[in-house]
Amino acid sequence: MSKRDYYEVLGVEKSSDEKDIKKAYRRVAMKYHPDRNPDDPDADEKFKEATEAYDVLMNSEKRAAYDRFGHSGVDPNMGGGGFGGGSFSDIFGDVFGDIFGGGGGRGRGGPQRGSDLRYTLDISLEDAVRGTTVEIKVPTLASCEECDGSGARKGSAPVSCTTCGGIGQVRMQQGFFQVQQTCPTCRGRGKMIADPCPKCRGQGRVEKRKTLSVKVPPGVDTGDRIRLSGEGEAGPDGGPPGDLFVQMSVRQHPIFERDGKNLYCEVPITFVAAALGGELEVPTLDGRVKLKIPPETQTGKLFRLRGKGVKPVRGGAVGDLLCRAVVETPVNLNKKQKELLKEFQDSLGQGGDAQSPRQTSWFEGVKAFFDDMKP
Repeated sequence: MSKRDYYEVLGVEKSSDEKDIKKAYRRVAMKYHPDRNPDDPDADEKFKEATEAYDVLMNSEKRAAYDRFGHSGVDPNMGGGGFGGGSFSDIFGDVFGDIFGGGGGRGRGGPQRGSDLRYTLDISLEDAVRGTTVEIKVPTLASCEECDGSGARKGSAPVSCTTCGGIGQVRMQQGFFQVQQTCPTCRGRGKMIADPCPKCRGQGRVEKRKTLSVKVPPGVDTGDRIRLSGEGEAGPDGGPPGDLFVQMSVRQHPIFERDGKNLYCEVPITFVAAALGGELEVPTLDGRVKLKIPPETQTGKLFRLRGKGVKPVRGGAVGDLLCRAVVETPVNLNKKQKELLKEFQDSLGQGGDAQSPRQTSWFEGVKAFFDDMKP
């Protein structure tokens, strides 16, 4: 029986690259895997057909021969390369290694990327709003300068692991599958240190405290992160370093509270200024400004100072400063002052309700509440 075109078997074009071919084989192999189709007698043949196609098309020499001569170019009986240059478990592990634990850069002796680090930076509200540059000291694992991260004594080099032959993994037969596991001798590195570096003791990395300059942009808030690429831990076996994430933590301010791009503060005013009106100096992050207090101001009234808040780090209009009026009751009054206040209270007379509308409405509400409770 004539064989189907390998490109047709995997459902790819002749111009497809290795990434597309691997993706297509993964899809077809998962669809027709015998374990997933125990009652379909054709599934096993389709699975083997897809594996044969993958073996040829992923090998540049075999693929070139197949593209030129067709199936005869890779038929061992015709002098071609033939199917079987690699075992089924090699192909299966290569494509599905990330699912079943096989494959991967480290498993094949490749360098592993270092770990990412996180550093919490404690800054003031002023620095968060205006931006600043801060120097930080970060404890990390850096590549050993003595051995260039190899872990071997200067003048020597790591050797291939005698257990796994430098692959980094060993294979165990479990029924239908060959299961790949990390080599217990080299722990997946594929190499052994015969003569370890005295400075890092064969680890290739040493503990180090490095100083970095962090530029904090204006408008950051608690929880925002700044990424410093390549400033994390050095990778083992000379692998690339990870990244450092600097997380912002804005300290509590004695005057202002922040809510997004707006700032809030409480402004205490005398009951005279609240009653008659006046003018106060209030603080902002840019300096002091004049705030006009209208007559008959009550506690809780908000005064909005536009553009005196925070410019968001991701762009947008500058927020506002909202000042909440708090009418302050005078304390430590002398005899004369008390007499004047008593005289003022008497002057209100029966018309006092008109001067205290909130108090009057509150008492009316209380009265109505208790009246409703009567049977």
